[in-house]
Amino acid sequence: MSLETKVVLYDAETAAALDFAPDGILRHLPTGAYTFETGGTLPSVVLGYETWGTLNEDASNAVFIAHALTGDSHVARGASTEAGWWDGFIGPGKTVDTDRFFVVAANMIGGCSGTTGPASLDPEGQPWGSRFPFTTIKDSVRLEARLADALGIQAWHTVLGGSMGGARALEWAVEFPERVRNCVVVACTAESSADQIAFAQVQSAAIRLDPDFAGGDYYANDSVPSAGLGVARRLAHVTYRTAAELDLRFGRNAQGEELPVGSPSLNRGRYQVESYLDHQASKLANRFDANSYLVLTEALMSHDVARGHGSLEDALGRVEDVNFLVAAVDSDRLYWPEQSERLAKSLPNPCTVQYITSPIGHDGFLTDIEQLSDALSENIFS
Repeated sequence: MSLETKVVLYDAETAAALDFAPDGILRHLPTGAYTFETGGTLPSVVLGYETWGTLNEDASNAVFIAHALTGDSHVARGASTEAGWWDGFIGPGKTVDTDRFFVVAANMIGGCSGTTGPASLDPEGQPWGSRFPFTTIKDSVRLEARLADALGIQAWHTVLGGSMGGARALEWAVEFPERVRNCVVVACTAESSADQIAFAQVQSAAIRLDPDFAGGDYYANDSVPSAGLGVARRLAHVTYRTAAELDLRFGRNAQGEELPVGSPSLNRGRYQVESYLDHQASKLANRFDANSYLVLTEALMSHDVARGHGSLEDALGRVEDVNFLVAAVDSDRLYWPEQSERLAKSLPNPCTVQYITSPIGHDGFLTDIEQLSDALSENIFS
């Protein structure tokens, strides 16, 4: 299958051959065999990652950025020709100042942007497909710890992420509290709620019910489950925005000259909001693997930092020496602000939740992250 790739000034192989790592260029780290939390195994795992800035002599200035569900490691432009998804937030002189800090971002295990995932080939040269192991947020963090080891980083100055990236940041602090000095959790919770699982289950079902899904083994077929992936993306995107924003932006307006009402059949024209969702679906289907969407969605559904620690209180008790900043989007209808408040109050050293004010909902953690700059500069990056 064909997935869009980034255009860069230097390819990863050239950078490796020159022992030269430009900022924002994808590299690959083989990490050996791995046994997953629930018992699955892979004989080898490769992690795709990017870095920005320079690691100092005592490796005390390393910052780990964790991406969200369909994100990737390209958080800032660096030497590439493509802007990063947090470009205004990370870079020289910015909130996460790469003149001061060595920033690392890794593609999560199970994805399709440089790290081993279902589309990767097994030792016999066949895609893993349906045989790819069940993956959790804990698996992501445990493999990212191997990356930290390889880079010579004993402890992160800060781990930071939003949405699923926030789950990864929190899991880093719970799993390896001795390796995290500061933890920033944005628009996420200590565990996925029934409501969040319900939305995710419908998205997963849309992919699995696509006739082209073929039980997850579709890579050699003429068609891939892009329709199911598109439906999943449509539903997800509705949860990422707010009803007020959609009403204000689109209302009941027709898309161009199309007629949503007036056709003698159900083969009608679209409303603008339908066209918008179609566009979002098409964009994702052109760059993302349906199996990876399933693997990462299941990982987020399973998110529960208490698992393996007895209780949430016991799990969070492990992070007593970690400095936290918890943030929420005030209009978020997927990860409710109340859930962030609950997490902040449950920490050994409770903190005040910082708010991103945005009319658009959950996606405010992407579009308006710079609202946290003052709080981060004061409490994390001083």
